[in-house]
Amino acid sequence: MQLLFPSSEIQEVPERLIRDFKFLNSAYKLKHLKMKQFLLIILTLTFFQISAQDMNIVSYNIRYNTPNDGVNAWPNRIEMVTGLLKFHDADIFGLQEALIGQIEDISTRMPSHKWFGTGRDDGKTGGEFSPIFYNSEKFELMDNGQFWLSETPDKPSKGWDAALNRICTWGKFKSKANGAQFFVFNTHFDHIGDTARANSAILIQDKISVLSGNTKLPVILTGDFNLTPETLPIQLMKRKMRDSYEVSENPAYGPVGTFNAFKRDHPLNSRIDYVFVNDKVRVHKYGALTDSWDNRYPSDHLPLLVKISFK
Repeated sequence: MQLLFPSSEIQEVPERLIRDFKFLNSAYKLKHLKMKQFLLIILTLTFFQISAQDMNIVSYNIRYNTPNDGVNAWPNRIEMVTGLLKFHDADIFGLQEALIGQIEDISTRMPSHKWFGTGRDDGKTGGEFSPIFYNSEKFELMDNGQFWLSETPDKPSKGWDAALNRICTWGKFKSKANGAQFFVFNTHFDHIGDTARANSAILIQDKISVLSGNTKLPVILTGDFNLTPETLPIQLMKRKMRDSYEVSENPAYGPVGTFNAFKRDHPLNSRIDYVFVNDKVRVHKYGALTDSWDNRYPSDHLPLLVKISFK
């Protein structure tokens, strides 16, 4: 093999060129090292962007269907309620006071969402439901069930000093985007029984512990609790769960209160609806939505919209 330069000439290569070559070689290695680091950062950010899927969670007491509400009766509000849920991209929403006909109305208008739950009176279709709707294009339902807020939670029943049967619906989900698993619970506390409400808070926490086991999965609890934040049952709930209103990374949006009595001038200072989360959930935004049509609210409660992701 013939050398391009005689060996004698190689020995005479100026030291400056050798230094330049070493510098360029080092720069080349540094450039490729930085490129690898850059690509690693991009891949890491992409992974976290995929794994940290944002979800819009809604809790909404839609007021049961009764002709006594006149202009605010359900037939006059169907499009308002479903329009709100669709416009705000509700991924998963827990409803309260929903009768089977109302659930079917919503299901018909939101075909991308499936639902589950049972009537609190008979465990079938009787009475009010606390159903959970979910976007079936985004989430897979892995398991679900319900229990009554009473001393006999496995069958339709009224607990302690409660005025009515009360129920809690739950589901275990898996994200189709990243495989993340999580639980959602939805309930409606009694409006009279103080003992019933305190024991309901304890019962729900016990059920969450049993159902989620030691997996430490993210847990979301939506509901109308008929109680303001300073009351004992809410404080009991906060022993293991966090109030999304208080832990939102952005300031809470909208009024503090969530009950409006179908009146535009009603003082919105009574917060009785909540979205609780465990410590595996990040709350990015919290809002009490005051959407209205023709100066009328869609329900006598404001819906809560909470944007979350999992840690």
